[in-house]
Order: sequence, then structure tokens, then C-alpha cells
Amino acid sequence: MFESITQSLGKAFGAFRGAGKITESNIREGMQQVRLALLEADVAYDVVTGFVQSVTEKAVGEQVLRSLRPEEQIVGIVHQELINLMGPVDHSLPTRRDGLTIIMMCGLQGSGKTTTCGKLATRLKSQGMSPFLVAADLQRPAAIEQLKVIGSQVGCPVYAEDPRASNPVQVCRNGVKEAKRVGAKVVILDTAGRLHVDADLMKELQQIDNAVGPDQALLVCDAMTGQDAVNSAKAFNEALELDGVILTKLDGDTRGGAALSVKAVTGVPIKFIGVGEQLDRLEDFHPDRMAGRILGMGDILSLYEKAQKEFDEEEMLRQQERMQQGRFTLDDFRKQMRQIKKLGSMRDIMKMIPGLGGLVDQLGDLNPEDDMRRIEGIIDSMTPKERQNPELIDRSRRARIALGSGVQQAEVNKLLKDFSVMSKMMQGMSNLGMRDRLRTVRGMTDMGMFNPGAEIVEKKLRSQRGPADSDAAREKKKRQKKEAQKAKKRNRKR
Repeated sequence: MFESITQSLGKAFGAFRGAGKITESNIREGMQQVRLALLEADVAYDVVTGFVQSVTEKAVGEQVLRSLRPEEQIVGIVHQELINLMGPVDHSLPTRRDGLTIIMMCGLQGSGKTTTCGKLATRLKSQGMSPFLVAADLQRPAAIEQLKVIGSQVGCPVYAEDPRASNPVQVCRNGVKEAKRVGAKVVILDTAGRLHVDADLMKELQQIDNAVGPDQALLVCDAMTGQDAVNSAKAFNEALELDGVILTKLDGDTRGGAALSVKAVTGVPIKFIGVGEQLDRLEDFHPDRMAGRILGMGDILSLYEKAQKEFDEEEMLRQQERMQQGRFTLDDFRKQMRQIKKLGSMRDIMKMIPGLGGLVDQLGDLNPEDDMRRIEGIIDSMTPKERQNPELIDRSRRARIALGSGVQQAEVNKLLKDFSVMSKMMQGMSNLGMRDRLRTVRGMTDMGMFNPGAEIVEKKLRSQRGPADSDAAREKKKRQKKEAQKAKKRNRKR
């Protein structure tokens, strides 16, 4: 997400890089580029105008003018203003201590509303609550069946009526009664949507609101619709007084305009974001972390939280004990790779690690998952004894492993060489804190360890350079420079 705006802002900040000092003139020039970057990302015009004005006012000051690294000060100011633009946010969904909490979900057709109901139910169930779903979308023929399927996947009951013999208000009223009868803690109403905001839709939602009195009214918006998402949020809020917004399909939006505009335009906070189709892919919206992603700073906290949720804790503790005892093997490495796969695509993981976001752009069409599959294939082609004792693998064994995994023998050699270095590092990392572990991982990445595609990337970059940037040309320039220096010395002696 946000690839477009991240790249555009990076170019805008380039105007300040290398400047001896920042003047009001180059601040305004840089802010003009920031303004264009935000507009291209489909951020609302009024929001862009206010944002640029606020950053400019804070940037034109003594503190920035005297800074040794002025471009960092500008990035810092923009970062804070992005946080102010999107926050603050309260992720809690207040529930009644006694009785039933009613959550009404609304939104346009195609926004992912019904799936989001399932995601919210999954979230509540993981928190120890007993959610109850009500199929009140009688407009879309498949909505009721879809919610029933989702309910069975989540493991929570779904209340539905025959759409030909009922109406949404009646369904919601009866659904709330049934939820109370079965002792549910929270009921989620999946209301109907339309292809666009219209009077009939708003009237229906207001009738449901009056009939059951929901404790929370949440709007589901499709982030990929950009300004349409912001406009619909404004219309729904005027009719219902929303308590929060859930942005869906944020993983597919490279622009990010909706995320930057919704709170500023409506005053309604973005509580959660949908970043995948699975029912557990509903995350808290953190303005500070989102601002970091937009500026290419990564989001290590979200990655750490995701790792805590997805990783097998007992397996990780076993591996840590083995590392401390100096017994880290290729079997252990393969298990760690499989744990990492649970976090999502390698490209997304790299973007969340500070300093590695730029490497993703260099990869181009190359897919890190292919490299991981190749490494796993090499390890799978080894015998159990070879995985436990890599030093047994001589030239003939390497040839057999390469043939079995369908790779060149050089790749097997590189894997074994990298593993030898990495196993020692991993043993040392077992007693380090999170920050020091990240530094070590960063060093391993800089060394190109376990990245069979690194050489391909370098070749690709070389092919994109002009003749003046080739290795041979650079060597020629060095020789010419040395000869010129020698000539100067001879002239001085004369």
C-alpha cells in the first residue's frame, strides 16, 4: 500500500537533500511537490491545502534553518502532521457489562461489508466474547448465504429471515431479540448497501437506528475508491453520526488518499483496516505507524505484533534453546522460514522493516517468494543426516542436491556458506534484545545472505546504468584521476 505516494514524497524531499541550509524559498518549492504528490494520491483538495499550509508554517522557522540536516527536520515535521491528520484513534469497541451490545455495520455495495462483519466477529471471539450475526441485507441476493457461510467459519450463530416475507427493520429487531435469548454478548447487524448513496438507503438505516438503538455505528469503506470513499463517509455520518470507519482493501490501494482524507473530512476516526481476504486480517489503525509506512520508514511494531500472533511460541522457545546450546541446524532454519511465511509476502515484510523498503523497489519483477521456495527445495533435497550436519556435504553430495532441487550447484554452495555464517550469528542473537536482533538481521541483509536473487538484481541494475556508470568506466576514471595527480606533482617539482 501507499507505493505511489511514498515514491512521490521521496522525490519531493530530494529537493532539500544536500542543501546547506533551508530557506523559505526552497521550503515552498519542496512543499509544492508534496502538494502534487498528495493530490496524485487522491487526497481531498481541502485536506491537501490545509496540510501543506500547516507544514510550511512549522518549517519556516529558526529551528529548521539552523539544522545540520534540514531534510530530516522536514521529514520529521511532515511525519507529525500526517499523524495529526489521521489521528487520534480509539480502537476499543465499548461493550455493556450487563446486557447486549449492538453494532450496526453499514456501507455501499462492494465495499466488503459482509466479509468485514465476519472479521469483526472473529476479532470479538478472540477477545473472549460471543458474537451473533444478523443478516439484514435483503437487497443483495447472495448476502444472506454469504453471511451464513462466514458464520460457520467463525463459529458463531447467524439470524436470517426469508427476504420475500420480511423487511430489514423487522429482521434487525427480531435478530436482537434472538441474540438476547441465546445469551450472546455482542450482535452485529449486516445492513443493506447500494451502488451509490441515495435517500432510500439512508431512510432504511435511520429506521433501523431508531428501532434497535445500536451502541456503535461503523461504516465500511473501500479504500480503492479514493475520494468516493471519503464522500460516502461524509454522507453516512451526516445521516447516522458514525462512531468509526473501517477501511477495506487497503493492501490493494497504492495511493492511500482515502486513509489520509477520511478523518480530516468527516471527523470520524478510522478504527480498523482490512488488509486481506482472510477473516483474521482486520488490524487496528495506528496513525503513527501508517505515517511511517507512507514516508518509507517501515512499521516494525506492527510486524512484531503480527509475529507474536502468528508464530508458534513453543517452537520458537525450542529453537532459542537449541541456538543457545549451539545446535542450530538446517532443519531449524527451514522451520523458521515456514514461520515467516505466515506473516505474508516477503515484499510486505521488507516494507515494514526500517531501511529495507527501498530494496523492494530494486527487486523489480523479481519475487522473493521464489528465492525462499528455491532455498526450501535445496534443503528438502538433503537427507535428514545432511540437514543435521551440513559439514558432511562434500562435492558429490552437492551435485546430487543440486540435481534433486533443480538448481545450479553454485546455489547449493552459496546456501551452505551463508548458513555457516548465519548459524553463528543466530547463536549470538539468542541473548540479544529486539533492537540488537534487528541490527544483526539488517547486517545479514546488507551482506546479501540467503538472497539468491541479489546477484540478479545487481546485474539488472548494472544493465540499467549508462556507459559512464559501468565498472570499466569507473576504473578508467580512477586511473585518469591518479595520472592527473601524478602530473601535478611532477609540475610542482619542476
